[in-house]
Amino acid sequence: MAKFVYKMENVLKVKEQIENTRKQEFSLAQGKLTAEENKLKELKTRLNFYEQELKEATSNKIDVNLLRRLGESIKISREQIKAQIVQVEVAKKNLELAQQRLADAVKERKIQEILKEKAFEEFKLEISAQEMKEIDEVVSFNYNNRSN
Repeated sequence: MAKFVYKMENVLKVKEQIENTRKQEFSLAQGKLTAEENKLKELKTRLNFYEQELKEATSNKIDVNLLRRLGESIKISREQIKAQIVQVEVAKKNLELAQQRLADAVKERKIQEILKEKAFEEFKLEISAQEMKEIDEVVSFNYNNRSN
C-alpha cells in the first residue's frame, strides 16, 4: 500500500513553530502588562500614603520641612504615575500586537492543516480509484480466462 506523504509538511512544521513562538511572545507580553499594572498600583498606593501623611502633618504642629518633603514626594509620585500610565498603555498595545500575531499564526497553521487534510483525502481517493482499477483488471482477467 502506498504511503501518504504531504509535500508541504515542512511548511506546516514551520507554521507550528511560528505559532509556538507567538504563544511565548503573547505570554511574555501578558506578564509585562501585569508587572506594569502592579507597578502602577504600587505607585498609587505610595501617593495615597504621602497624601495621608500630608493631611496628618497639616493637622498637627506645622513642620515646614516635613510639609515641603511631603509636597515634593507627592509631586514626584504623580509624575511617576503619569509615566507609569504610559508604560501600562505601551504594554497593552504590545499585548494586543502579540495577540494579533498569535491569531495570524494560528490561522496560517490551520490553513496548512486543512490543505494537508485535503491532500490526504485526494490521496485516499486516488488509492481507492487505483484499487478499483486493479479489481476491475482481476475480474476482467478471470472473466476472460473462463470464457476461453
